[in-house]
Amino acid sequence: MAVLSKAGCNSGQCHGNANGKAGFKLSLRGEDPEWDYNALTRDMFGRRTNPEDPDQSLVLLKPLTTLAHEGGQRFKIDSLECQILRDWIADGMPPDPPGAPTLERLEVSPAEKILFEPTQDIQLRAVAVFSDGSSRDVTRMAAYDTANGLVKVTHDGLVQRQTTGETTLLARYLHAQVPVRLAFMPARAGFVWEDPPANNYIDEHLFAKLRALRIHPADLCTDNEFIRRAFLDLLGILPTAEEAKSFVNEDATPLSPSDGERVAARPGEGKSIRSLIPQNPKSKIQNPKYASASWRRRLQKRGRLVERLIERPEFADFWALKWADLLRAEERLLDRKGIETFHRWIRRSIAENKPLDRFARELIAARGSTYFNPAANFYRAIREPVARAEAVAQVFLGTQLRCAQCHNHPFDKWTQDDYYDWADVFARVNYKVLENRRRDNNDGHEFKGEQIVYVADKGEVKNPRSGKAAHPRFLGQARPLTHSATRDTEDAADADGLDALAEWVTSPDNPFFARAQVNRIWFHLMGRGIVDPIDDFRATNPPSHPELLDALASDFAKHNFDLRYLIRLIMNSSAYQLSAVPNDSNRDDDLNFSRAYVRRLTAEQLLDCQSEVAGVPIKFNGYPRGLRAAQLPGALAERKRDQKMSEVDNFLETFGKPPRLLTCECERSADTTMGQAFQMVSGPAINDLLDAPHNRLEQLLASGKSDRETIGELCWTALTRGPTEKELSAAVALLDKSNNRRQALEDVTWALLNAKEFVLRK
Repeated sequence: MAVLSKAGCNSGQCHGNANGKAGFKLSLRGEDPEWDYNALTRDMFGRRTNPEDPDQSLVLLKPLTTLAHEGGQRFKIDSLECQILRDWIADGMPPDPPGAPTLERLEVSPAEKILFEPTQDIQLRAVAVFSDGSSRDVTRMAAYDTANGLVKVTHDGLVQRQTTGETTLLARYLHAQVPVRLAFMPARAGFVWEDPPANNYIDEHLFAKLRALRIHPADLCTDNEFIRRAFLDLLGILPTAEEAKSFVNEDATPLSPSDGERVAARPGEGKSIRSLIPQNPKSKIQNPKYASASWRRRLQKRGRLVERLIERPEFADFWALKWADLLRAEERLLDRKGIETFHRWIRRSIAENKPLDRFARELIAARGSTYFNPAANFYRAIREPVARAEAVAQVFLGTQLRCAQCHNHPFDKWTQDDYYDWADVFARVNYKVLENRRRDNNDGHEFKGEQIVYVADKGEVKNPRSGKAAHPRFLGQARPLTHSATRDTEDAADADGLDALAEWVTSPDNPFFARAQVNRIWFHLMGRGIVDPIDDFRATNPPSHPELLDALASDFAKHNFDLRYLIRLIMNSSAYQLSAVPNDSNRDDDLNFSRAYVRRLTAEQLLDCQSEVAGVPIKFNGYPRGLRAAQLPGALAERKRDQKMSEVDNFLETFGKPPRLLTCECERSADTTMGQAFQMVSGPAINDLLDAPHNRLEQLLASGKSDRETIGELCWTALTRGPTEKELSAAVALLDKSNNRRQALEDVTWALLNAKEFVLRK
C-alpha cells in the first residue's frame, strides 16, 4: 500500500480516480486496502500480478514503463519500491495476517520550522508508530504533497526552497497524514524588533510570530483611514463629511468611568473599552512613539467610535447581510413574504445582540410555519438531507464534507461512512406545502406560499458504499443515535433529534463551533481568516496562528458568544489598526496580518457609497426608494419573465453579489472584470446618480460655497479626507474654465468615485 501511494498510483489523477484509469481502479490514496488487494490479485482474473513469474506482472511492467504506461515511469527497477512490490508478488501476494500490528500514528519532524537565508533546504524525518509499540523510519516511503510552488520535496523527504514564503506540505504514510509548516525567509541582516504597541492579547500572539519571522508590522493607520475602515467594516457605508471631520479633529480626551465606556445589561459583557487597552505605563509598549499619553488617548478615541458604531441600526443591516448570504435567503426558494420574514428575524437577532450560539440553535432546531417561525426558512431553502448536512457542517462547524460524498476525504479525517451517517441525522426533516402559487410550472425549485417544516416519523439516507441504510450520528462521534432518543440520558423529551443536534453543535465543549464563528468574524474584519478558506478547518489546512485562534474561541465562549464583544476586541487591537502601506519586510506577506490587506468594496458597499456621495437614494424593483443595497432581504429582486433587469441589480450582479445558491462565503466574488470597469466608467447606474436632479451637486451649487469649499466637501464625503493642494488646484481650475459648472462638478465627482481610494477598503 505504501508503494502504491509513493508512486502516485492511487492518486485522484491516476487509478485512484472515481472511475479508475484504463480499467484499473484503486481506492483514493489507499483508503480501502481490501478493495485494492482484490483489484491487484483477483480483478481481471488476477492478470496484474503473476506469482509464477513476478517480473511479468503488469503492476511492475507498467510503472517501470517496460510496457507503455500513460502515467509514465513511477519507479526504477533497482528502487526500493520495485523490490518491495516484487518480493510481495513472489511470496504469493499474502494479505496481512490476523493480529498484524496496525499503524497508530505518523510522526514527522520538524513539524514546524522557520529557516533564514542562506539555508535552502531541510530534511524531514517520518516515523511510523504501530499498535504493538514498534516504530519504523518511513522517511523514504512516505509521500509528500506540497500546497504551492514555494518548495519542492525530493523522493527522500528533502524539502528544497524554490522561493521565499510560508507553506504547508502534507506527509502521508498508509492512512496517516501529518501537515508540516515551513517558512523560508530572507536573512534581513541587522533586523531589530521595534516593539510596536500590543493593545491586547491578539497583538501579543501576532507580533510574537512577526518577530520570529523578522517582519516589521506596518505603521498604524491615520485617524482618517481608521474612521473610513470602521464605517465600512461595521456599517457598510462611509462616514459623512461632518462625522469624519469631527472624529479627526476630536480632542482625544482620556476616558472617565462616567463616559459610558462600560456597556451594561448584556449577558457576558461588562468589560470596558479601557480594559482592552494596556493602562500600565510600563506595559509591553516599548517604542517611545507609542508610549505617550497622547497615543493612549488616541486609542481610547477609536474605541469610543467603535462603541458608537456597533449600536447604530446600520450595523444590524450590514451584518444581517452576511448571514443572509450564508443561509441562502433567496426569493425564488422562499417567496417574497418568506424572504422578508426570514431577513427581519436575522436582522432583529443581530440588533438585539442575540448570542451566536442561541442564534445557531434556533436555526438548527427550527420547525413549523415558514411565515410564523422565520428560522424554519433555513430548512426550506435546503431541501435534501445531504445538502442540509453539508450546510450545517460548513456554516456552523467550519467543515467542508463534500469530498467525502464519493470517497473518504482525501485531505481530512472524514470517511464516507461519516458523511452519510451525519446526513442521516437530517433524513426525517420534511415539508408540508400548504399552497404553491408558482408562476413557472416547469421550475421545480420555485415555491410561492407558506410551508410547514416538520420532522417525519420515517426517513433514511442510504450509504452507497454499503448499499444499506446509514446510522445517524453526530459528526466525529462514534456513538450512533436512535430516532427515539438522541440525548445521552434515557428520559430525553426530544423525540426528533433537532434540539439535541442544536445543543451539540453549539456546546462550549464542541471543538468546532466557537473556532468556526471566531474565524468568520475575523475574516470580515481583517480580510483573511486565521484558517483560510474560512470554512475549511482540517489538519491539512492549519491556522496561521493556532494559539491565537484557540484563545479567541475560548474567550468568545466565555463571553457567551457575544458578537459585539469579539468585534470590539479585534478592532481595538493594533493589528486591526495597521496601515495598508507596506514596508520592506512585510511587502510580500499575505498570511501574518503584518499590514491591512487592501480589498475591493463589496457590491452593496460600492453602490450604497456611490448613492451616499451623490446624495441620491436608490430605487429597487418592488421596494420603496431609499432602501440601501445592504438592506435588501434577498439576493437580486425577482422579476417577471419579460421584465428587464434593473440597472442597479445589474450593477450588483456585475460586482459579485452572490445569487445565494451555495452555503459558502466563496460564492461572493471579489474578482475584477472588464464589465466592472465599464460600469464605473460609463455605466447607467453611476451616470443616473450624477445626472439626478436635486442631488448633492445641485445642493452644493445652490449653497453659495466657493469652489474650494465645494471641492473640499466632496473629497471629505467620498474619500474621508480633505483634498491635497495639487488636487484642489486642478479641480478649481477645471471649474473656473468650464462654461457649465454643474457638468464640471459632475466630472470631478465621477473622478472621485473612480479613485482607488474610493473603490478599495484599506
